[in-house]
Amino acid sequence: MTVRKLWIGLAMVLLSSFAVLIWFGRDIYHQLPPIPDKVTDESGNILFTGQDIRDGQNVWQSIGGQTVGSIWGHGSYIAPDWTADYLHRESSIMLNALAAADQKDYAQQPDDIQAMYLQRLKKIIRKNTFDAAANTIVFAPARVAAFNELSTYYAHLFMLEGDPAFAKLREQYAIPGNTIKDPERMRKMNAFFAWSTWVCITERPGGTVSYTNNWPGDETVGNVPSSSLHLWSGFSVLLLLACTALLILYHARNAEETPAILPDEDPLRHTVITPSMKATLKYFWIVSALIIVQMLAGVITAHYGVEGNAFYGLPLDKFLPASVSRSWHVQLAIFWIATSWLATGLYIAPAVSGYEPKFQRLGVNILFGALLIVVVGSLIGQWMGVMQKLGLVDNFLWGHQGYEYIELGRIWQILLLAGLVIWLVLMLRALLPALRKKDESRHLLTLFVIASIAIAVFYAAGLMYGRQTHMAVAEYWRWWVVHLWVEGFFEVFATVVGAFLFCRLGLLQIRSATTAVLFSTIIFLFGGIIGTFHHLYFSATPISVLALGATFSALEIVPLVVIGYEAYHNYTLSKSTPWIKAYKWPIYCLVAMCFWNFLGAGIFGFAINPPIALYYIQGLNTTAVHGHAALFGVYGILGIGLMLFVLRGLYPDRQWNDQLLGWSFWLTNIGLLVMVTISMLPMGILQAIASIQHGYWYARSAEFMHTDTMQTLRWLRVPGDILLAAGESLLVIFVIGLKTGWSLKEER
Repeated sequence: MTVRKLWIGLAMVLLSSFAVLIWFGRDIYHQLPPIPDKVTDESGNILFTGQDIRDGQNVWQSIGGQTVGSIWGHGSYIAPDWTADYLHRESSIMLNALAAADQKDYAQQPDDIQAMYLQRLKKIIRKNTFDAAANTIVFAPARVAAFNELSTYYAHLFMLEGDPAFAKLREQYAIPGNTIKDPERMRKMNAFFAWSTWVCITERPGGTVSYTNNWPGDETVGNVPSSSLHLWSGFSVLLLLACTALLILYHARNAEETPAILPDEDPLRHTVITPSMKATLKYFWIVSALIIVQMLAGVITAHYGVEGNAFYGLPLDKFLPASVSRSWHVQLAIFWIATSWLATGLYIAPAVSGYEPKFQRLGVNILFGALLIVVVGSLIGQWMGVMQKLGLVDNFLWGHQGYEYIELGRIWQILLLAGLVIWLVLMLRALLPALRKKDESRHLLTLFVIASIAIAVFYAAGLMYGRQTHMAVAEYWRWWVVHLWVEGFFEVFATVVGAFLFCRLGLLQIRSATTAVLFSTIIFLFGGIIGTFHHLYFSATPISVLALGATFSALEIVPLVVIGYEAYHNYTLSKSTPWIKAYKWPIYCLVAMCFWNFLGAGIFGFAINPPIALYYIQGLNTTAVHGHAALFGVYGILGIGLMLFVLRGLYPDRQWNDQLLGWSFWLTNIGLLVMVTISMLPMGILQAIASIQHGYWYARSAEFMHTDTMQTLRWLRVPGDILLAAGESLLVIFVIGLKTGWSLKEER
């Protein structure tokens, strides 16, 4: 296939895919579950208002939001999903109230009488009582009683530190006492919990499934998988098989390529290192520091699962709650990975063009300072927000937004976007002379520029929702950032950078590399862009979103079936000529990235992607397995590999301490594998069984999560954590050693 046809194909994929994503995104806006002006009892007495719901959402965000349990399945794993927890407790209270109205004890009734009350419960709790004309939701008497009782329950859980009856439960949930200090804030968060749970169980107008497609699963209230979940899950598997066969056929017919004529010595050995290229070194010092801090935050967060109010007896939760440590752990991972990739781009741009623009070094240094301000400022802001030191408006601007992966406050978001724009300008300035040359490398450079523009532009999707935007809309735009920015265009950027590096080393021909990268980008984005919808199956979105998400997320797995070839190809390149040994460990990182792409993004990803699977296991440790294996295994390992490539260029004249790097590489990868497969995966499987058998609420409950078996599996994270921490520490020691000299050996 010609390069021109591939460009046309890429343009068609981009235009059509984003058209679909935006068009059906309109359905989300048009079919939102309503936020009423008020919620009343049948006598018209106001229980809470729509503004209480919106303010309550902000209160929930201020305590950490999706880092303290989850809403609609999106969030962390120690505390429960509050909508599932509320729904289970609400249904139990209502069943008892319905029986008590007949002077009966529900628990003492025979099965046929209990079944009668269950049917009465379903009719009451699933009925859509929203009056569009009055813009009001009406709660039945039994539901009003449940709301009042649960308001007291959650107030004791989140506020009253001295209540011994809740001390153990708070520890199991890793929620400090007095997490919420203001009763009015607590009242509003109760309103948000009640409304978000109403969304989960209330049937859409004219339909028989709830706004969240009957999620969370709970047979007591009739939340069971709909026919659409089964239909589109089956279709996604069939489509995966068909497209996989087509890709293998294409690959078999086009796998042959003309081998490159290998140079006799390292072509990059004598690259002129410009001042701006040298200035990127400090970025990798920061990457190293952030890796250590992120690792420590992860250790603390994991330990909160077994000792929810302390760290080996130290009452750390009073100063660093689990919601803060988890926010830092996730946010720092994104920061250090992105910093590594951005610094690689700043290094490669002048190297490719051979041109150092005026004041380029100054721009690189200014960007470095700006990134430091964003990193430090956002971490402090998140801590202040969770510790309830900010008002709700100030928390949104400077503190903790409450949404996973984009926890940082809106001001920090804007500053980070400004930093990405500065980065893009610096890249384009340096690449402009190379783009003007009409040689065969121009296509690869153009794709590199497009990916760079996308990285800067698509982070802006995180600014498309406001402080009190409807949760379903906020989730839509949040996944534009998480899926399209992190998992999408950074992937394209990394693919292009990898091809550039191999071409610069003389190991690949530019024409074949260009064709391969363009084809890979088309295949990846064809499934990846619309596949964003697979995160939104149960986020109060219509069936059309579920159908598209199931279909196209399956296509995301297709390119991964030939990832083994890419890994083997990279491995053979590492053995192709004697001088390439200097790049052994950076190339090995690319090989490891292929492995984790197949296992973490492929196998573990598709295991939770079909709607019927995700219905039972969304937000369980199965999600954590995919998250760790994909985010660190793919993007983290790749970030480390890119860092090592650049450092190799910045220290061209000396051999490296390969033994130190070798230990780091193997300990890191083996540690991640042990942590995921020995601890998290068994926990996720047991939770999935519990979810299928007893309901989603039970799989996330303290009763189940703190059984002896689950606690033992939590402790089994320790061996993998130790290996992973040792590997990361050795990497940091190696980077420090490049400056001090202990990582350097004889001259090359």
